[in-house]
Amino acid sequence: MNYQMWPPVYERILDDFGYGRAGDERARDRLAALVTAFDESRLDSLAGATVAVAGAGPSLEAEAAVAADADVVIGASDAADRLREVGVAVDLMVTDLDKTPATARDLTHEGVPVAVHAHGDNVPAVERWVPRLDGEYVLPTTQTEPTGPVRNYGGFTDGDRAAFLADAFGAAALRFPGWDFDDPSVGPEKRKKLAWAERLLHWLERRRDERFAVLDGRRNNVDPI
Repeated sequence: MNYQMWPPVYERILDDFGYGRAGDERARDRLAALVTAFDESRLDSLAGATVAVAGAGPSLEAEAAVAADADVVIGASDAADRLREVGVAVDLMVTDLDKTPATARDLTHEGVPVAVHAHGDNVPAVERWVPRLDGEYVLPTTQTEPTGPVRNYGGFTDGDRAAFLADAFGAAALRFPGWDFDDPSVGPEKRKKLAWAERLLHWLERRRDERFAVLDGRRNNVDPI
């Protein structure tokens, strides 16, 4: 995604949630101070691949075979941990370190890249955990303007950021095991985030001229971006 396409959507997200840009910028700058530039050639396997973007919804274990059948597996947040528990290896983790940060640490020390995201309210987690990761395998990301080694490929939640990242690196097809937009167990703010994730995936599939199965039966009710 051309970064210039992202700021108008980002501004709408900030307005909808009442978040401030300054907090994201402070978090981005703190992350930038803790990392070095990531060697993007480590993600060359995404180009032309069928990529499973695994969400952390209740359906994940039941749909683990979808991930296992993909060429490349990206685990969003604790989906990475849960897939590993059922024997499915992950090739990349996308996380803001709010859940299973120790898994992010372990993966980097195993040579698996982890896209670590900084936003307005996770600076303590960034400061605590990023120094414990193997820096060679940390891909730093932000949802505001990128700077230094910190990148912005688009997206808001761990899951849709993973999808935008896969798109940026040339994935041929995207699959979405473990995505549950109507998860009844989540609270109001998480439900709102899931609605935005759905909207962002709808935007991404239109840009890619691809129809994501996870949106089948839902498109007519998605507020378009």
